[in-house]
Amino acid sequence: MGIFLSKYSKFEKGLPDVSGKVFVITGTTSGTGFVAARTVAKHNGEVLLLNRPSSRSTASLEKLKEAVPDGNFVPIDCDLQDFASVRKACEEIKSKYTSIYCLSNNAGIMATPDEITGDGFDKQMQTNHLSHFLLTKELFPLLKATSKECGDARIVQHSSIARNNTVNKTLEDKYLSKQEKDNMLGGFSEEKMFQGPQWARYSQTKLANSVFCQALHNKLSSSTDESKKNILSLCAHPGISLTNLANHINIGLLARIFFVPIMILSVQSAEDGSMGLIKAMMDTRDNLEGGVLYGPTGMKGDAVALPSKPWETDSESQTMLWKKSEEAIGSAFDL
Repeated sequence: MGIFLSKYSKFEKGLPDVSGKVFVITGTTSGTGFVAARTVAKHNGEVLLLNRPSSRSTASLEKLKEAVPDGNFVPIDCDLQDFASVRKACEEIKSKYTSIYCLSNNAGIMATPDEITGDGFDKQMQTNHLSHFLLTKELFPLLKATSKECGDARIVQHSSIARNNTVNKTLEDKYLSKQEKDNMLGGFSEEKMFQGPQWARYSQTKLANSVFCQALHNKLSSSTDESKKNILSLCAHPGISLTNLANHINIGLLARIFFVPIMILSVQSAEDGSMGLIKAMMDTRDNLEGGVLYGPTGMKGDAVALPSKPWETDSESQTMLWKKSEEAIGSAFDL
């Protein structure tokens, strides 16, 4: 980490104690999710780790225990590419807990092939948004219980700079719709670096994260039920951070020679990239505002409140996303 002028250490020291609070985090095997889980545990929170069963998730749990020996980590099997697995994870959580303080919808995949899940949806969209919509619906009563008891709870989406790269700055319903077979949403192309239909699909998922945050915020803040009104719907983005998210991407030998060194000097560490997510999850209520996205103003930097873009707050997009998400999971999510 010698190339980084890290801001994380100072940021982490300013976070409050979260003793007695339960945090549910998806995708904690590496990157921002791992840092978030470690940070919550260091500040005495209980962490439910939702990951697909694998040797990687087992190894990451051991690393977390080594980093925070007294940490309270609870692994929960959850494959975001399988709605049945998500529902099973929710049932396990509800059988063990009556309340949770924060749901952190962190996990994501990026620029993967044009393939559908067993449920029939684009793998990126189901992983990055649809399964998180299902998690939010199923665990909402537990968040409401905490809000009623403590006056505060959190639902946090993890978006990306890519949310601003969608064609015509619009969330399109076809990406949220059921597909009949693979390669129906543009296919896959590596002709141009960081371009192609796989990136268009990724940008749509990251815009979906932000639009979901806005839709939730509007529904919660307009409620006459104080236990709903006090649940903060927040969003974050990590800038450009050195995580494992792009490890699978083939950018070619020449690009690696010339581009990677520039990127290394221009981006931030996973720790610094996690600051927006962790701020939304853990910072005191007085320092946060519902419906706001926290992250660096550019590729790196402090986590600050960022102004929403019109394509994030568009009411038609919010209505469409909610309707298509309900259709995908097969049940209504009424607030």
